[in-house]
Amino acid sequence: MHIVIMGCGRVGSTLARSLEKRGHSVAVVDMNTEAFRRLGPDFGGRTVKGVGFDREVLLSAGIREADGFAAVSSGDNSNIIAARVVRETFEVTNVVARIYDPGRAEVYERLGIPTVATVRWTADQVIRRLLPSGSEPQWRDPSGTVRLAEVHVNASWVGRRVDQIEAAARTRVSFIHRMGDGIIPTASTVFQDGDLLYIAVEDQRLGEVEAILASAPPAD
Repeated sequence: MHIVIMGCGRVGSTLARSLEKRGHSVAVVDMNTEAFRRLGPDFGGRTVKGVGFDREVLLSAGIREADGFAAVSSGDNSNIIAARVVRETFEVTNVVARIYDPGRAEVYERLGIPTVATVRWTADQVIRRLLPSGSEPQWRDPSGTVRLAEVHVNASWVGRRVDQIEAAARTRVSFIHRMGDGIIPTASTVFQDGDLLYIAVEDQRLGEVEAILASAPPAD
């Protein structure tokens, strides 16, 4: 794949090196040529000086052949403008923009532009580490209606089948993290001691589902 990255700060340079190590071709765009030093002497991709939403700059970066575009500069406006130009002018569908303002990120998500809200993402990661058994969302759909969440499950559920858990909580078990591996459960999969349960649930029902699974299962 060929990936174009706008912004050669810490995020952009790390992303570029990681993609190149995975065998992808990479072009990095930045206004400041000094920023390209972050890529290191072994970087074999393309570097282009300029504004990431300028048509000629994007063409120099190989946007017509690009399979993906990441706008990760320090400016929200620049990132979102570049993402829209690449998607609407060059018809690159695999586009993501970094946004610092979580409120604006939600608006752009609803407009169909995938975003990473830096502040919200960082806060969520910190909370997950402070409250490892809590229900901070691992993923949330753009409308905010549905989330994928890790939930704390009462030890009394050990030995129960997944279909029994789903019936009691009226939700879907998406996957289970067991002894370092992720598994997609079937209805007959048995919940084991040490399992981490990830559920798909409507946002408004999260509290209800948490309460059900945090309590002992109903008597048969």
